[in-house]
Amino acid sequence: MSVFLPTASDDAFRAEIRDWFATALVEQGPPPTEHDWAARRAYDASWQNRLFEGGYAGMNWPSEFGGRAAPLGHQLVYFEEYARAGAPAPGTMFVGTRHAGPTLIAEGTPAQRAFHLPRILTGQDVWCQGFSEPEAGSDLASLRTRAELVDDESGPHFLVTGHKIWSTRAQVADYCELLVRTDPGASKHAGISWLILDMSLPGIEVRPLQTIDNDDHFCEIYLDRVRVPVANLVGAENDGWRVTNVTLRFERGTAFASHTIEMRETLHALVALAKQRYVGSETAWQDAGLRRDVGAMAAEVTALWRMTQLSIAEVERTGVPAQFGSAVKLRYSELVQDIADLFVRVAGRPSIGGSPVAGTDTGGLVHDYLWWLHTTIAAGTSQIQRNLIAERILGLPKGA
Repeated sequence: MSVFLPTASDDAFRAEIRDWFATALVEQGPPPTEHDWAARRAYDASWQNRLFEGGYAGMNWPSEFGGRAAPLGHQLVYFEEYARAGAPAPGTMFVGTRHAGPTLIAEGTPAQRAFHLPRILTGQDVWCQGFSEPEAGSDLASLRTRAELVDDESGPHFLVTGHKIWSTRAQVADYCELLVRTDPGASKHAGISWLILDMSLPGIEVRPLQTIDNDDHFCEIYLDRVRVPVANLVGAENDGWRVTNVTLRFERGTAFASHTIEMRETLHALVALAKQRYVGSETAWQDAGLRRDVGAMAAEVTALWRMTQLSIAEVERTGVPAQFGSAVKLRYSELVQDIADLFVRVAGRPSIGGSPVAGTDTGGLVHDYLWWLHTTIAAGTSQIQRNLIAERILGLPKGA
């Protein structure tokens, strides 16, 4: 663990990036309304480009693709200061910067990297994920979207037909990391391929889905004989399940690094509210049970951040996150729900109607509470994560 002790270089970088955030966030301004997708994309792209121009995009990406190639200590400081500053969430840039781009670094061809990585880092392109299907969610390897290899007068390409669901922000995406079945006769894990899908191709229809938090960030994608060039195959044909696990290890092991630090900031806000909100003649913070719960959650956030640090260090060492990313994702997804639930309980009954409590926007609290309900489902359900932990980390046999 001594590798995570800050050095003089880390401290200097912390001061540097803290000053940069102080200026950049004022220049960036507030985000647009949540239902204006064109404006949200433009805002996210503007912030991503601002990070790039400042030299803070792709902290661990190779310099030849525009990344900073920063040392591990600087990467960890970046995540901490990003959350402390309340910098904008990646939003529409999340899939591209957090797992599509890293997957291409690990598995893409030189041509794929040269074209896509700079466009991701500068905010030029938005990516979405085309993994889950109506009949293949938790059991992802049961996917049915079919890709037939065809070679005609236009050259070799895959002819793709199928239906994807839960594709976040697909309505503004330029590209999609797409899983398809290229060998229907093989075992379900063996006949899958990972494709780069250009979302402007003919035969693609995107349908947004309304969710409980009154947003439409999730989408369905319908594919009707879409012609995808063979050059867009990542990894070998029928080797997509291995590539997919690389993507998932980024998605579960490192993609939520900033979110983990944000949980610590949320706990600080919860404590501030509890010290101001009165329940009878005492503040909520005078409740020993509440202080015990907050203390336990703070300890868990610290432990989770340590595990995330280890996962980031593994990327630095090997190019991909550690296998225990499933443990990171599992505890993160459940802990963030616990914190949101406790925050709403501290705010009390007024939060039901969205009334301010001691200067706190409880309407935002309720929105966040509803939003975080998805975390134990998205990126692999908690049940799936427990199976992965049992089999791949603990080495237990299936059915044990």
